[in-house]
Amino acid sequence: MVVTVSLVALFGLVLFFLLRSKSLGPGAAFIAAGFGFFLASTGASRPINQLAESLIQTASNL
Repeated sequence: MVVTVSLVALFGLVLFFLLRSKSLGPGAAFIAAGFGFFLASTGASRPINQLAESLIQTASNL
């Protein structure tokens, strides 16, 4: 759960700075956020969470 909250905060900050630097328009940010929201409700959410957790554990072991 902590990993998920951290990743949401990280991706939220990235979207915020992309919007602020005009590298990403408001429509594209809305699409990106919507894609993440709807992806989380599919069967792909569990493998994505497992992959993120394994990458974080690997990085912490380095």
